[in-house]
Amino acid sequence: MREANVQIRKRKPMGIEKRRSLEAYIFLIPWIIGVCVFFARPIFISVRLAFSDITEFKGLKTTWVGLENFQYIFFYDINFIPTFLQVVYDTLLNTPICLVFSLLIAILINRKMVGRGFFRTAFFIPVLLGSGYIMKQLLGMGADGTTITTGIMVPKLISDLLGTDITAIVQGFLDRITVVLWKSGVQIVLFLAGLQGISGSLYEAARVDGATEWEMFWKITLPMITPIILMNLVYTIVAFFTDGTNPMVDYIYKVNFGNQQYEYAAAMSWVYFAFACIFCLLAIALMRRHVYDSGSKN
Repeated sequence: MREANVQIRKRKPMGIEKRRSLEAYIFLIPWIIGVCVFFARPIFISVRLAFSDITEFKGLKTTWVGLENFQYIFFYDINFIPTFLQVVYDTLLNTPICLVFSLLIAILINRKMVGRGFFRTAFFIPVLLGSGYIMKQLLGMGADGTTITTGIMVPKLISDLLGTDITAIVQGFLDRITVVLWKSGVQIVLFLAGLQGISGSLYEAARVDGATEWEMFWKITLPMITPIILMNLVYTIVAFFTDGTNPMVDYIYKVNFGNQQYEYAAAMSWVYFAFACIFCLLAIALMRRHVYDSGSKN
């Protein structure tokens, strides 16, 4: 009898939390294999270069210099900190605007309407145009990233009427809106997936109780899509930090390939990467308490 009880205990079904963890690891296995096969060696070389000085390019022979490259970044380089602060400012300003705009558009195109499929495709087109071969062709024809992402210009007649200062403010607002339109495609798709995952019975029960659309948004829609908001928040931060038009990325690229200072560029890359990770961790820490978990016991 004891042996039978032991066998029954061993056959106890896996809990929902363990099952989710197992599924997560299964989905992570291809990524882990890809990192080990394709990225492990370049990452190791990059770390080695950050703490070294190249003596011979043939065979990439280096000498250990410790934190010398990192000291130069913070105490001698007059371009790194101002450029980095500009990136941080743009990211902190663009990220909430992008999230609010994406959620608003996702809610609108999730409703039953004529041409809903067309609008869903139209808002994702900038993602296709803004990456890969098409973007390379645009850059090759002389259109730099700044021109592409600041395409809305204030007409000269309106500019003359408003004056220089007001025109600069309006132009900055239009540029910001253009960037948001250009960078919101993936977030809209993710928000759409989250909205479609909310059970319709919740809204039906709320309507029976007399809830308004505004109340249902704050009491049902927003809490239920908080996991998607967190995911979009991290994705948007990473997207703006690694964007091709990012001045910090452009500066590192010029130092690496233009000036051929590979070890210094590697050090800057790791410093920049560390700050990006810190921003993502802060975002997760601030949002974690407000994220709805369907598997929670509370």
